[in-house]
Amino acid sequence: MPLKKSDSIDMGMLDIYSDYLISSFSYTTATGLAAMLDNQVSHDKVTRFLSNREYSSKDLWKLVKPTIRVIETEDGCILFDDTIEEKEYTDSNDIICWHFDHSKSRNVKGVNILSSIYHNNQGTVPLSFEIVKKDQEFLDPETGKKKRRSSINKNEYFRSMFKQSLTNSIKFKYVLADIWFSSKENMEYIIENGKHFIFAIKKNRSVALSSKDKAKGKFKSVESLNLKEGEIIKCFFKGMDTEVLIAKQVFTNQDGSTGILYLAASDTGLDFNQLTSIYQKRWKVEEYHKSIKSNTGLAKSPTKTVLTQGNHFFASIYSYFKLERLTNASKLNHFALKSKLYIKALSVSFNELQKLKSQLGEGVRA
Repeated sequence: MPLKKSDSIDMGMLDIYSDYLISSFSYTTATGLAAMLDNQVSHDKVTRFLSNREYSSKDLWKLVKPTIRVIETEDGCILFDDTIEEKEYTDSNDIICWHFDHSKSRNVKGVNILSSIYHNNQGTVPLSFEIVKKDQEFLDPETGKKKRRSSINKNEYFRSMFKQSLTNSIKFKYVLADIWFSSKENMEYIIENGKHFIFAIKKNRSVALSSKDKAKGKFKSVESLNLKEGEIIKCFFKGMDTEVLIAKQVFTNQDGSTGILYLAASDTGLDFNQLTSIYQKRWKVEEYHKSIKSNTGLAKSPTKTVLTQGNHFFASIYSYFKLERLTNASKLNHFALKSKLYIKALSVSFNELQKLKSQLGEGVRA
């Protein structure tokens, strides 16, 4: 079925704009792109591209679908996570606002993006994204100040994005996510739709060690089970009928301190090594976040409106997809590719400077 004109993707401008994001090392602007191309593409044309219509996960799927169909496998994983990119000096609106950053244990001003990523041994591809919109204003009863909140929470976005993966008939087996998405509703929804989850869980999560204990209401915290490293047990979460696996993983932080991670899996046929090895793949979404922030200019745009800001973020995510394809072809990771571009840019700049100096010297001699 052909796309309606309003639904079509301006591939010419998207390709130019996303290449610009990959090639740039500072803030990206419509004026900067036009100047780079000697005004072969006008400033106004770039602005129209960013403000013509909203680009969404549906558009992203159209772009990545051919690649997914080539690499997808029955044992593939879909990884979910969100990230906050701070934009302290940008005016507040529905998407640039205050969010609680769990990694910093404080509120920060910026954009909060939830993403789903497809990953297997063949590659890593962004599937969908949702920019968290705090579209409702309310008065804080304690402070009397105006605040914002979302009409759709992140777990609702999570289930909607998971459902879209099923609708798109993507081959995968596991859904991987951290503590913030390990709600009972999310777990049950995944199981009901014939897939498995492996989630990190909080240490105070209530579990029953048998169906009898569950029926009698005898629950205890995961932490109180005193699991050993490498040990795995079957149990029931409070409020759930499906038996799950629980494992304790001990790891060493960069500063030498020891950390503990509790994992839950719905695939009760896994052993400890299998469970932890599969969950380790979730790290790919952290690499994705790092790359869109460092390599594809996620926050390096002075766009002012919700529409243009959102479309810039979409182009940044698509740029990641293009970088990933270049990585597969060149065997250079995203940062190595950016470094190669940077060295080339320095070389061109240096040579241009020598020409200018030469002209200056000739002028002096004349």
